Amino acid sequence: MASESRGSAGAVCDAEGALTFVAPGSPLVSVLMTAYNRAGYIAEAIESVLRQSFPDFELIVVDDGSTDDTVAVAERYLTDPRVRVARNPRNLGDYPNRNNAATLARGRFLKYHDSDDVMYAHCLQVMASALLAEERADFALTSSRAWPGGATPILLTPRLAYEREFFGTGVFQHGPACGLFRTDFFRAIGGFPEEGGASDYLFWFKACAAGRALLVAGDLFYYRIHPGQSLQREQNAIEYASARRTAWSLLHSTDCPLAGRALEHAKTNFVYTLARDAYYQLRAGHVTAARTLVRSLPWPVWAKYLRRPRRSNDVGAGVPAEGGFASSH
Repeated sequence: MASESRGSAGAVCDAEGALTFVAPGSPLVSVLMTAYNRAGYIAEAIESVLRQSFPDFELIVVDDGSTDDTVAVAERYLTDPRVRVARNPRNLGDYPNRNNAATLARGRFLKYHDSDDVMYAHCLQVMASALLAEERADFALTSSRAWPGGATPILLTPRLAYEREFFGTGVFQHGPACGLFRTDFFRAIGGFPEEGGASDYLFWFKACAAGRALLVAGDLFYYRIHPGQSLQREQNAIEYASARRTAWSLLHSTDCPLAGRALEHAKTNFVYTLARDAYYQLRAGHVTAARTLVRSLPWPVWAKYLRRPRRSNDVGAGVPAEGGFASSH
């Protein structure tokens, strides 16, 4: 269990003697910031959340056993009643800690924000307003740029989300910070799989099969690239390569919303993407990742499905969403 700390107002001690905070009411949005050795970035990340134009949120920082000053920096912000800081007694790892953080959320919605990124001031306003207006959606998604295929908001059924992923420009490549989830939905589907660095990729298979995604405006936060990220390590490429075997099995799951010719089309595009990624990994000198990609599927599958892909920007354009424009579906 993580111990929590909070500013003096409303502070009480939990069963383990750690300070915690009991607010008179629950916020609409719980912003979850997991951290490990981010002392150089976390202040800017926290301040970007506190500057949101949307006021109804709490910020929960969950430190995963940092050995630097991450916790000390985060605790400077405990004077703000919206901030909570929790410290894990041992290192859990990235996605186990994200799931752990979700258990602390009190809001109707939850939003991940990485401790080395910057949330633009209008981010929560755009995402929460859209999700509040569209009751059919289980979660909202933003991207680093505008979504192809139509003006946002765009509502995707499970079939349309999978079509956009496998026949269009993709959905499953987005990180946890791109989503704003109804908390009950996130918990009902079991949170993130705990499969290393590729857990977010595999998560979208599950989330998009189980619920409806609402695509909202892009470019709502700054994703920082720096040498300390797991993304920059070859092990991350190997984990994503290993996840492709699981992804292939998910295409054959009864939960997959594609069937018949559409499913066969998806398999063709999926296998081509594997071949392309293996080539790029090999060019980058990541021999193990390239080999893992090639070995993720049996040779008969490669022989049957390795064909030139067919994709279109207009696929998965969605159904009319509340406040959105008419679409092609």
